[in-house]
Amino acid sequence: MAAPLPKAALYYSPQSIWASVPLLALEEKGYGSDEVDLKAVDIAKGENFAPSYLRLNPSGKSCTVPTLVVPLEKTLSPEIESRYKAIQDTKSIVEFLDKSRSAQSRTHTTSSAPSPSLTAATIAFATTSSLIIQLLHSPETDPNALYYMNARSDEELKALAQQLTPFLAGRHDALATLIADSNSDAIIVSEKTKAFWKVKKLATDKFIQVFEVADKPASELSEEAKKWRADYLQSAREAWNTLKDGLTTLNTEIIGPFALGDQLSIADLHLAAWLARIAFLAGATTSDDGGTVLAKIETHLGDDFTLPKDFSVAEARRKAGLVSADVETSEKQSKLAAFWDAMKDRASWKKVYGDGLH
Repeated sequence: MAAPLPKAALYYSPQSIWASVPLLALEEKGYGSDEVDLKAVDIAKGENFAPSYLRLNPSGKSCTVPTLVVPLEKTLSPEIESRYKAIQDTKSIVEFLDKSRSAQSRTHTTSSAPSPSLTAATIAFATTSSLIIQLLHSPETDPNALYYMNARSDEELKALAQQLTPFLAGRHDALATLIADSNSDAIIVSEKTKAFWKVKKLATDKFIQVFEVADKPASELSEEAKKWRADYLQSAREAWNTLKDGLTTLNTEIIGPFALGDQLSIADLHLAAWLARIAFLAGATTSDDGGTVLAKIETHLGDDFTLPKDFSVAEARRKAGLVSADVETSEKQSKLAAFWDAMKDRASWKKVYGDGLH
């Protein structure tokens, strides 16, 4: 009996925003459940900092998930010991998944599901797609930073601390153990890796310093702790205020209801995961429709921020293939609200976000 052909392996975390993008891609491209091994990385336990994971996604890439490990093209024969390469960023992973299951691909596949191309079809669309993806991954709209900075008042900080402290404590303990083991030569790693762990631990400890006294009124804090809290709250306000420009740009650039019009593209997968995280931070749920989600985001941003509601609901639903019998022809919504409604009806969305937003 011939040995099985080597498979790709996707290292991901169920809570990771950017790991959700390739998970959506696997569904949209019609990959079979047996074609890619899914390997969960527990970031709450710091498994993404372990030496075994560093060999796949080194410290220069910040030890992030996802990572896709694929067999090299000329080692697909079962008689040959396989060699692999690791693709270490979301954009490259999704582009690889799109190209590797298509009419032109020679990749072994067991699935008979359709495999639509997700690549932009024209130069103009490719430019728009690149602009959207670049914006979503920019520091100005960083959803991971907003996850840690989702408190702009003492009361919000107290609630956020209850949510994040266990995660940060697990991360701290994992990094402290790795540093101690490397110092005692229980594990052998480079000085660069040791320095990287120390930087990550320092960043984690800074959040812990703020969160561990979040339940105390300012009057009971030391002067140093007061400064930490004030600096944190100011940084959080600035981060959420900056997001307004990003949302406005996205709402302008997407054509609607999807990023490039009525056909799903790679840009939509990035936007779907990004918007799901922002919606989650604003208190939205998977059961909310687009208008409700964007209203919650706008309220969360504050200062009477609103996006233009100039996109026909009936037209958006028609282009997305959704039922629009009960929609008034004059009803309008923002393009991001239309995008949400178009995505949440898809099988890929229901699978990735079936247990809730993250």
